[in-house]
Amino acid sequence: MGLSLFNRYTFFVVCVLITLLTLPFLASTGWLWVLTLLTGSLSLLGLHDLLQRRHAVLRNYPILGHVRYLVESIRPEIRQYLIESDNEQLPFSRTQRSLVYARAKNEASDRPFGTQKDVNQTGYEFISHSLLPVVPVSPETFRVEIGGRACRQPYSASIFNISAMSFGSLSANAILALNKGARLGNFAHDTGEGSISRYHLEHGGDLIWELGSGYFGCRDENGAFDPDRFAEQARRPQVKMIELKLSQGAKPGHGGILPRHKISAEIAATRGIPRDRDCISPARHSTFSTPIELLQFIQRLRELSDGKPVGFKLCLGHPWEFMAIAKAMLETGIVPDFIVVDGKEGGTGAAPLEFSNHIGVPLREAVMFVHNTLVGTGLRDQVRIGASGKIISAFDIASVVAIGADWANSARGFMFAIGCIQSQTCHTNTCPTGVATQDPWRQRALVVPDKAQRVCNYHRNTLNALSEMLSAAGLSHTSQLDPRFLVHRLSANEIKLYSQMHVFLQPNALLEGNVEGEFYRRMWAMARADSFEAATPMAVS
Repeated sequence: MGLSLFNRYTFFVVCVLITLLTLPFLASTGWLWVLTLLTGSLSLLGLHDLLQRRHAVLRNYPILGHVRYLVESIRPEIRQYLIESDNEQLPFSRTQRSLVYARAKNEASDRPFGTQKDVNQTGYEFISHSLLPVVPVSPETFRVEIGGRACRQPYSASIFNISAMSFGSLSANAILALNKGARLGNFAHDTGEGSISRYHLEHGGDLIWELGSGYFGCRDENGAFDPDRFAEQARRPQVKMIELKLSQGAKPGHGGILPRHKISAEIAATRGIPRDRDCISPARHSTFSTPIELLQFIQRLRELSDGKPVGFKLCLGHPWEFMAIAKAMLETGIVPDFIVVDGKEGGTGAAPLEFSNHIGVPLREAVMFVHNTLVGTGLRDQVRIGASGKIISAFDIASVVAIGADWANSARGFMFAIGCIQSQTCHTNTCPTGVATQDPWRQRALVVPDKAQRVCNYHRNTLNALSEMLSAAGLSHTSQLDPRFLVHRLSANEIKLYSQMHVFLQPNALLEGNVEGEFYRRMWAMARADSFEAATPMAVS
């Protein structure tokens, strides 16, 4: 016990002794004061450590205990730069980030000496190729027309766009760079639920206006939806589509609070909120509470926006709730122009760990379910499907399109393109690259013209790679992809096509009762057009 006590306090005691021994000689020795100042400062720190009550490590190891906290604080950087392998995804691998950086800078992204992936590992996926590849087509043809029968201003969207990220979460310079890059590359930029800021408008890039439960940019003083303010914003020529956010991948079913001390005058003006109170983003919308009311609100938004495409975004949760929306479409005849499926693996901002890890359906399963439901109800040709959630490469785009999506969105991919280094400090306002911070000095490091060009480059080079992948598969457009082209390794000695692994419903199968698989039949029976609540157990027996 005595030896342990001696080891714990040795450094502190030595600092105190040196300070006491050198004090009398300060006047006669020129440079001795430097040593005295150093050991004296450490002695005071050690004394503080002994007296404080918050940290047991510091009380037991005065001065030296701080080394533990220092190493812990730089652990992510040490792991990222020195320890993790190229393919270790936490949450994005070095290989994935390097791919984006190279394409954003117009550098070669080719890798020598073969793949670093273990192609015999369970979960490995690939696109099957053809013995008769075709000539690659121009990526400029990779577009999808969005707008159903009730839409008067359809939008021709790129199949690869910037996913929702709000001003406030991202810096002004980040928004400027993303939007200018979108304009240069002729693709869309989703505003996120923080509304349309002046930075979204400055460069004229196409916007998808995301409308969350806080109705930022179109709310009255009580936080309720204001139709006049909405119409004023929605009818801007730059706004191409309206996206009603029901939930998001990182934290579905979870609201948010922006404390009043973080609300700048600029953020308040953008969101249309006061600065004397916390800004509340509720977990649910106040304008509707049933599937039918949801569709009626979508129809209202379409009319107020003068016929622009209106859809909704969700992270899939209870399956019967989405099927309830499909039943409401059939009953009312109101059909959204698009649906964006956000996988639980998505998310650029901070979220409770339990929500990030254990709430929401992953992207692949969610896309297939939404696609199947629309096919089974005969609605698929009227509704376009977007997909978002850890989409970085051309293969990521091809894989979600093959199982039911029409286009893909990426948030963190475009963050990498403007300089994000995955420091995972987005919620601290100390982003080292100026991407996710409101600190004017930090965001000054992000040079808008340079980063905007990188956004454009990343988009163009990724679609070039997609064109080459399709060519190898004997295809000329993403619309020709289907589950037969995506292959998954189930075990060391078995691989299957997605078309063999999963159920894909035939047109009108849910309406005709010709449903393959018990799951879809039961979920359809549980769905109600007039409520998000499940039907009684008797109704599904």
